[in-house]
Amino acid sequence: MKIVWVAIATVAALALQTTLTRFLGGTIAVDLVLVVVVYAALISGPVTGLLTGTFAGLIQDALSIGVIGIGGLSKTIVGFLAGVIGTQFIVSQAPSRFVVFFAATLLHAVIFMGLYELLGLRDFGAPYGRVLEQAFANAVIGIVAFQAAEFLPGAVARRRLNRVRPRR
Repeated sequence: MKIVWVAIATVAALALQTTLTRFLGGTIAVDLVLVVVVYAALISGPVTGLLTGTFAGLIQDALSIGVIGIGGLSKTIVGFLAGVIGTQFIVSQAPSRFVVFFAATLLHAVIFMGLYELLGLRDFGAPYGRVLEQAFANAVIGIVAFQAAEFLPGAVARRRLNRVRPRR
């Protein structure tokens, strides 16, 4: 069942990201697919992070005009490492989660752009500001996603308890 939810979240993030990109024109400073990968890795561990990163990265690569596999490899490595961090350290508070999402985005950018540069396929110049902007946006969205996921089940349970039952 976990696999189904991760696949749905990945497809939804990809659809939302491509829709936002189309409406806002050009590129946006957020990678929702990477947020899903890191979230799944922190919740479920390194194997889920690795598989989610592979699945999400390859789908994202297939829909882009770049080389298929570079995004998949970078998201796979990031998902695995985020899962390892989630199992080895206590990542239950917002500041520590922020750091993980921020660092994961930086690592993803280094691997992704580094592979393109290494293979001589693309020159990115010096996108330091753009990468930091994306890392910050991903971290904020990741924190909001965690808070929403933790709040919603409790809110539903409270609503069920507060319902007034009709008297017979």
